[in-house]
Amino acid sequence: MLRSVALVTTAVVAFGASGATALVVRSLSNVEHVDNRALVAPEADRPPVAIPDPEDPLAGLPVNLVLIGSDDRSGVNEAIGGAEAGMRSDTTILLHVAADRSRVELVSIPRDLMVPIPSCTVTGGGTTRAATRTMFNEAFSKGWIGGKDLASAATCTQMTVEQVSGVRTDGFAVVDFAGFQAMVDALEGVPMCIPEDMRDEDANLDLRAGTQTLTGAQALSLARARHELSDGSDTYRMGRQQALLAAMTRSILTKNLLTDLPSLVRFLDAATSSLSISGGVDLEGLAFSLRSVRTESVTFLTIPSGPMPSDPARVVLSPAAADVWARIGADEPVVPAKPAVTPEVPVAPEVPGPQVGADGPAPPTATTDEPAVVDPLADRRPGQAITSADAKAAC
Repeated sequence: MLRSVALVTTAVVAFGASGATALVVRSLSNVEHVDNRALVAPEADRPPVAIPDPEDPLAGLPVNLVLIGSDDRSGVNEAIGGAEAGMRSDTTILLHVAADRSRVELVSIPRDLMVPIPSCTVTGGGTTRAATRTMFNEAFSKGWIGGKDLASAATCTQMTVEQVSGVRTDGFAVVDFAGFQAMVDALEGVPMCIPEDMRDEDANLDLRAGTQTLTGAQALSLARARHELSDGSDTYRMGRQQALLAAMTRSILTKNLLTDLPSLVRFLDAATSSLSISGGVDLEGLAFSLRSVRTESVTFLTIPSGPMPSDPARVVLSPAAADVWARIGADEPVVPAKPAVTPEVPVAPEVPGPQVGADGPAPPTATTDEPAVVDPLADRRPGQAITSADAKAAC
């Protein structure tokens, strides 16, 4: 499943940037609303509206959240993903928000990554058994089996992220299939360039190459497809998921939904109805503090990793992963900025004399200053970043 919970956070950020903070606060406040609109005085007879800006409790500090895509097959999710017992984490991302709120970085962690899993405390006071080396997504399953609830499962994943990365986290957020599909539909689809035909029967995916607007069902199928595309690896799937998420982020940050309030409310309802957040996470204040974030300042990448020598179906962290974790812990950009290049003083070219010969002077060579366009669906090695500015809406 797509790391759609990251989109929820980005969506809240985007609408904070667009000036829709009041609606964000309303959607995130799970309270009963009493309709008294027919009883109040006419608007012209009332004082002007004054809504205070939400406060960010972590203002001036970096924020790290563990974002989890839950493969929960209960209720409406069964109709989308098929019946299957239990609950698993399909995707996990470490979301880093800079202390100065100038950038957002989302680092995907492969579910097949071989890691140590700590002993986790679960609801009821029990603990799970630690594992020295097993697949990363086992952390969620261990917590779920031990505590029989989402809090135990997600917290065990959060503690595993901290042990693997060495980065202190501030909480977690979890979303499911239905929430992601509803968000895309509330956006009236996501424009995207599909560079080649894509088919995967297991994920109910059938897309033709070209420019198209993906529906919620199509976007979810693209995010879930794995076995019949490229090499069938989770690494390739994460690359496509990041590309899709980048395209959705671009749509959110560029679409002015303030002119269509019903669509805005539908999206916020979809983004929050399937979202579970740990205590202490204040999305309203965080969203408002990120109101000036730009598309090129939202970066996606997969933690550097490679096949495990004894089992190529599993992956292990590459040496470069330590640098990514260290940069997040130090609140430095995960992708270092390129050093500034001092422009050279132009020198007047020498004027050649007339050439003698039947061929005459050589024709000028055509040049272009346009940068190469990044194909967000191309295979990218773990550690290679993509931003929303890279995602193409048209082929």
